[in-house]
Amino acid sequence: MLQFEHPYFLNLLWAIPIALLLWLGYRWWRRRALSKVGVPRSVARVLPGWSGLRFFVKNGLIALALVLLAFAWANPQRGAKKQPVTQKSADVFIALDISESMLAEDVAPSRLELAKSFVRKLITALRGERIGLIFFAGDAFLQMPLSTDYAAADMFVASASPDMITAQGTDIPRAIDLATESFDPDPGGGRALILITDGENHQDDAVDRAASAYADGLVILAVGAGTEAGGPIPAGFSGSRGQYKRDEAGEIVRTRLDQAALHRLASSGGGAAYRLTQGDAAIQAIRREVGRLQKRTLQVRSFSEFESYYQWFLLPAFLLLALEGWLGWRSRRAPDRLG
Repeated sequence: MLQFEHPYFLNLLWAIPIALLLWLGYRWWRRRALSKVGVPRSVARVLPGWSGLRFFVKNGLIALALVLLAFAWANPQRGAKKQPVTQKSADVFIALDISESMLAEDVAPSRLELAKSFVRKLITALRGERIGLIFFAGDAFLQMPLSTDYAAADMFVASASPDMITAQGTDIPRAIDLATESFDPDPGGGRALILITDGENHQDDAVDRAASAYADGLVILAVGAGTEAGGPIPAGFSGSRGQYKRDEAGEIVRTRLDQAALHRLASSGGGAAYRLTQGDAAIQAIRREVGRLQKRTLQVRSFSEFESYYQWFLLPAFLLLALEGWLGWRSRRAPDRLG
């Protein structure tokens, strides 16, 4: 499939019809101006040798050269070949809690926004590994299967919101189960699940589920969002101030980070627990943990190598410009008409 590396240069092609109109306008103006000087034979003696044919030939060569230069500057490319590339990587799922409690603002700007920023940096740090995304709250769903498409992962994380899931709450066991089901069935590579949540699990068997997953070869790393002091959960439309969720008694609901629960969860899952507020230090620690996992060799295909064809347009353009410069405006033969 042919593509252009710099397609905006193709806008130069709009200059061709504009130049054509200018040349036709000039020819019309010249004929009209010379007709006022005298009869054609008299003017031809005063201005001998001017060639209307050469006028159009020279300008035609310039126009054609401009077309070729526009294509050369746009640099047409084509995939040279599908070159097999091998890559050694582990498989990593990132499970992001998108429950309403993640909207709490006990960390700025909010738990969810800080978590999204953290995950996007983490994706960059984990380049070279296969990454998948799971979003969860009271239920869990696979947002992106294991892939090396890091740009897509970044885009999905940037758009994460509690509106994407109707079942509220925090079902960590369901996220663990979904990750376990979503890994490739073929053994041989290290597997990790990075849970990013406030730890307010509404199910009782998260630790047992983590231990079971670890027994099957899945290492679980947990990242806590929020603070132990906690904060209220904003309600209503985003941007509203002072509106918070309340319980049946009318009291404002406070959500708190359960870091102790996350430590137990990570310990049972053979991993470690961190906090979002640790920032780059936590990202580098996770990078090291993933780096210790067993790698397996994958074969992917590279489409990033393209062959350029600009030279097929550039050389003819220079030849046409050279020919245009060599041709004179005057004819060597008898005087032409007024043009």
